[in-house]
Amino acid sequence: MAFTLYNAPQSTCSQRVRFVLNAKKLPFAEVKLNLLEGDQLKPDYLKLNPNGVVPTLDHDGAIITDSTVITEYLDEVFPGNSFTPENAVMRARMRALMHFADEMPAASVRVPTYNLAFLPRFAKMSREEFVALADSKPLRREFMMTMGQTGFPKAEMDAALGRLRRSYERMDREIEASGGPWLLGKEMSLADVAIMPAVVRMDDLNFADWQDLPRVINWFNKVREHSAFAPTYYDGSLLSQRFPHLKAKAPA
Repeated sequence: MAFTLYNAPQSTCSQRVRFVLNAKKLPFAEVKLNLLEGDQLKPDYLKLNPNGVVPTLDHDGAIITDSTVITEYLDEVFPGNSFTPENAVMRARMRALMHFADEMPAASVRVPTYNLAFLPRFAKMSREEFVALADSKPLRREFMMTMGQTGFPKAEMDAALGRLRRSYERMDREIEASGGPWLLGKEMSLADVAIMPAVVRMDDLNFADWQDLPRVINWFNKVREHSAFAPTYYDGSLLSQRFPHLKAKAPA
C-alpha cells in the first residue's frame, strides 16, 4: 500500500485530504506543488489531473481526483477511524452538507483569498502575462478574468463575506439541531472536514466573523484540538506564513 499526494501546502482542498490521511494514520509521500509558479499546469501533472487543480491522490497507481471524492474514497477503503456515519439517513445529511460546503464557504473563500493574498503578484504582470495565466487554467479562467489585475470590487468582496457569514449561521443551526459538538452530533464527519479549511482560512485572514456564535467557536476549537490538525497545518500551510503582509491586515 502506497500513497502519494500531489498537493499544495496552502490549498484548502489539499488540507481536507491531508487531514483525513493524518487522522487515519495513513503514511503518504507528499509532492508539494507551487501553484503560483504553475506546477499544476505542467504536462506531467495534467496527465494525472486534467483539471489542473490540486489535490490528486495516487494510491498504488490508482489516480483519484477532487478533494471531496478523495476523502470519501479514503473513508470507504480504510474505514478505521471512520468519518462516515453508519446510518443511511445520516450519511445523506453528511453528503448534503459536503455539497453545501463546496457551494458556499469553499467557493466564497476564494474571493478574499485572491484579493488579499494573490492580487499583488497579478498586479505586477503585464496584461499579456495575466491573460496567458488565466487562459492556462482549465477550471479557474473565468474566475481570474473576473478578478482581473485590480481585484474583485467591494461589492463582490461583500457578497463573498455575506455568503461566508450565512455559512457560519448554517453551521450553528446544524450543531444546535444535532446536539453537537460536531455538525452531525457527537462524532466528527466528512462534513466537518469539508468546511474546516474555509474556516481556518478566514481565521488566518483575520475575518473570523463567528465570534457571536458560541457553538461555532466551540466547533473551531475542537477542530484545532484534533490530533490530525497540527500535522495537516504544518509550518507554511497558512497563507499568512507565505505572505507576511497578511499578518498586518485587519478587516476593513
